[in-house]
Amino acid sequence: MPVFAYRGRGARGELVTGTLEAVDQGAVADQLLNTGVTPVDIRAAPARNDAHGGSWWARLAAPRVTLLDLMLFSRQMYTLLKAGVPMLRALAGVHESAINPTLRTVVADLRVSLDAGRELSTAMRRHPDVFSAFYVSLVRVGETTGQLDEAFDRLFSYLEFEREVRERIKTALRYPAIVMVVIAAAVAIVNFAVIPAFAKIFEASKVELPLLTRFLIGTSQFFLSYWPLLLGALVLAVAAFVAYTGTERGRYNWDRVKLRIPIGGSIVLKATLARFARAFAIASRAGVPIVQALSVVATVVDNAFLARRIEQMREGVERGESVLRTAVTTGVFTPVVLQMIAVGEETGELDELLSEVGDMYEREVDHEIKNLSTNIEPIITIALGILVLILALGVFLPIWEMGKVMLMKK
Repeated sequence: MPVFAYRGRGARGELVTGTLEAVDQGAVADQLLNTGVTPVDIRAAPARNDAHGGSWWARLAAPRVTLLDLMLFSRQMYTLLKAGVPMLRALAGVHESAINPTLRTVVADLRVSLDAGRELSTAMRRHPDVFSAFYVSLVRVGETTGQLDEAFDRLFSYLEFEREVRERIKTALRYPAIVMVVIAAAVAIVNFAVIPAFAKIFEASKVELPLLTRFLIGTSQFFLSYWPLLLGALVLAVAAFVAYTGTERGRYNWDRVKLRIPIGGSIVLKATLARFARAFAIASRAGVPIVQALSVVATVVDNAFLARRIEQMREGVERGESVLRTAVTTGVFTPVVLQMIAVGEETGELDELLSEVGDMYEREVDHEIKNLSTNIEPIITIALGILVLILALGVFLPIWEMGKVMLMKK
């Protein structure tokens, strides 16, 4: 649809400028008049493919809007609206104080959309990479009920919780990742430097080598001879994995596998369920219908496998089933959680009890993260012990044989 740039005068005579998408200039004039803006000049403008405009390089280099940026935006909007500041002035204040240039551009586009008569939730839908469906839905409910400030407050609380969960998951996975990298580096050094040096000594001594030593030397020679092919195969494997998980089916299967990884899988599962319970509680407390709440929450759990289970819950509720019955069929909730859902449905306090479910899972995640190193240390110790034993026997047994031969010659 064509884009038109306009200049006009508001109800108090102030200058109003912006852009609108419309069929022609007459449609633009009608939209402006309906919103109380008297058009002065309307002309065709280049259509923008995104909110940033500018060159493709500028769009590529533009920083992403982080979770922290969105938290600050929500908190500022809550504070300003709670103080009685009009929406446009509130957005102007946020625009001036925004540090992230991408967020500043998005806020400027929101102001233009509001000037054009759009609702804030409608304007936010133009930026799905910044405002999720859950975010837009709560803003829409706040607009409908006249409690937009409370909606932003709930969103700030949710985003703060989301940030804490992500940080906990990163903390949980950091230690195993570092250990795996160190082990891989050690194996590479042994194969490329240590074993070849000993192999030359063994070859010069003309001593019959044990089977384990011959295996280590053969492995080292294989790595030395074919490391370019192995590196290429590794790169292709990573690229294939990324491409596969980028598909809908691939991401579904990978997200299901992540939940079954020993030790770490339970942490990811409980953290995701905590995110679901907290988001569902906030949506219900804000007045979002259960079916719609389940739809938007399915988009924010960040796990395709669990998102599909939540969509099955929504389908069951649409058929007239209770939330408890649909939760049982998913097979991912513990009996304690199912009991709390049952009580919440009976008492009409499902949002409060789901918030308790989120708190419970959050505490469990904290506990498992604290015990993660304790659970992993025995596995790592055993793996390192086996690796050292293989290397020690493979290297020192031939040296022992060389010593015996030298003693016999004496």
